[in-house]
Amino acid sequence: MAFQQGLSGLNASSKALDVISNNVANASNVGFKLSGTQFADVYASALNGASAGVSIGIGTQIGKVSQVFNQGNITPTNNPLDVAINGAGFFRMDNGGSVAYTRNGQFQIDKNGYIINSQGYQLTGYPASSTGQILPASPSSIYIDTADLMPAQSSEVAMGLNLDSRSTVPTNAWVAGSASPDPSTYNSSTSVTLYDSLGNSHIMTMYFRTAGSGNWDMYTALDGGATGAATAVTFDTSGQLTTAMPVTIAGLAVTTGAVTPFSVDFDLTGSTQYGSSFGVNRQTQDGFASGRLSGITIGDDGVIQGRYSNGQTRNLGQVVLANFANPQGLLSLGNNLWGESPTSGQPLVGAPGTGSLGQLTAGSVEESNVDLTAELVNMITAQRNYQANAQSIKTQDQVLQTLVNLR
Repeated sequence: MAFQQGLSGLNASSKALDVISNNVANASNVGFKLSGTQFADVYASALNGASAGVSIGIGTQIGKVSQVFNQGNITPTNNPLDVAINGAGFFRMDNGGSVAYTRNGQFQIDKNGYIINSQGYQLTGYPASSTGQILPASPSSIYIDTADLMPAQSSEVAMGLNLDSRSTVPTNAWVAGSASPDPSTYNSSTSVTLYDSLGNSHIMTMYFRTAGSGNWDMYTALDGGATGAATAVTFDTSGQLTTAMPVTIAGLAVTTGAVTPFSVDFDLTGSTQYGSSFGVNRQTQDGFASGRLSGITIGDDGVIQGRYSNGQTRNLGQVVLANFANPQGLLSLGNNLWGESPTSGQPLVGAPGTGSLGQLTAGSVEESNVDLTAELVNMITAQRNYQANAQSIKTQDQVLQTLVNLR
């Protein structure tokens, strides 16, 4: 009598229950991928080969425990550093030179400014230059630079306005170099904020004085100082600007310790001279003060963008993903981590959304792909299999007992 078949069935059913129990235990584990048990039958080997039609199997065995890497549900969270992968790929994590891979995107920033997971592994990606340009190269640990954003000196001003064609030549003459011109010497005025090389703000005021027949003189003054020479601004009979733009406003002097004097290119393209009140409808300039990092966002392409207190943004790096020709060949390392193996193939690393790699969803996590209902049904099935194999052993025991009792 052979008990081997029943024993192998008990062992296989027990291992299947272990796999199911592990799936159920990790049903709430972010980024967890369920496993399935694959069975294989067992036949005895013979030197002269097995006879067709008479071979009796000697049981079953676990052929493979394979993980299922299908997509889990994506759930929003309140943490901007939670990131979910929507599609194929793994986050690439570095632990002192040892690289591991994960689908768990619950990250935080450590005291040194690196993005890490709960085990302290550092998230890797592409760095950014001081100007925010992403530098695709060999992935390295992503560092969030919290230094103040360097200020930018204003160099270009763009303004769209309408000068009232009904304006008459002012009764009083313009006083060259005046610090506070009398309103009777000009028709309209407006101002714009400029920044010096140290990020200090300055107010540049523009005064417009008509000379008649579509001809205007624009005078500028910085911080209420003396006005400079006139800049001619002309319009045709249709009210369209004819002066070539931009014009350069030079000799802007400051006393803040910044570069002085400096100049700006002033562009009035789109300005008009119609028979309506003076008004400014567009105004931009390219300078800004220094700023402190106030928050970060991660785009679906993995680009990490810093938001600064001065309203500016700058790229700080880009998260990369890695995929494998055979993800089921990855080694399970625990802590939601996998390692590369000869059967997984080498990692294919790239930016999210490129090649076969999925995109990222920030402020969200990917739930476990375990279907609890299905696992409970599988558990019942495995339990029945265990009971059936136990009954097989019990029946073999009864038959053997009958033989022993023969007289």
